[in-house]
Amino acid sequence: MSAPPSHSMPRALPPEHRQRLMRFAAEVSIPQGARLFEEGGHADRFWIIRTGSIALDMHVPGRKAAVIETLGHNQLLGWSWLFTPHSWHLGAEALTPVRAYEFDAATVLAACRDDPELNVTVTRWVGDIVAHRLRSARTRLLDLYAPYGSGSTR
Repeated sequence: MSAPPSHSMPRALPPEHRQRLMRFAAEVSIPQGARLFEEGGHADRFWIIRTGSIALDMHVPGRKAAVIETLGHNQLLGWSWLFTPHSWHLGAEALTPVRAYEFDAATVLAACRDDPELNVTVTRWVGDIVAHRLRSARTRLLDLYAPYGSGSTR
């Protein structure tokens, strides 16, 4: 599933805020099969995926982790750094080789504390992405578990 164009950093953030955030970016390469983070771990960074794809997964006791969503080009990987308790809600693994911009959460949070406009913009951008992903997850759950024709027509 791809993100709506308005959720990609280039479209979601005004140029001055995007340029400011990009000063904190480090270009990284992530090999296929690498685990970026585990569910419950400390969320201290985030990424903007340039190329490749990442699976977000959830631990299922006694079974292989269940893939919840796949992220790709221009999508935000990681939002837990912005909200307390700053713990990953899912795990993440590179499905292919990935090139991404990596951001240190403490640095970005400090910049947001220093610039209220940047704070509002970043919080709204990440919040919109979280809301979109929750709506998408709800739709997928309905597709999987709701009896045909039982849903609302709204």
